[in-house]
Amino acid sequence: MKAAYNAIFKRTSTYAAGIMLSVFFFERGFDMASEAIWTSVNKGKLWDDIKHKYE
Repeated sequence: MKAAYNAIFKRTSTYAAGIMLSVFFFERGFDMASEAIWTSVNKGKLWDDIKHKYE
């Protein structure tokens, strides 16, 4: 715990940078997961699945 405090939480700038990096990676992971769920639920109804019928 002391190592984490000295590495991240001791300075406000590193604490803020850690929060920003955490938020960035959480957002990317959440976006990828929600996109995968959306695609699997709507499989067969999306343009990429049916465009061969119309071209």
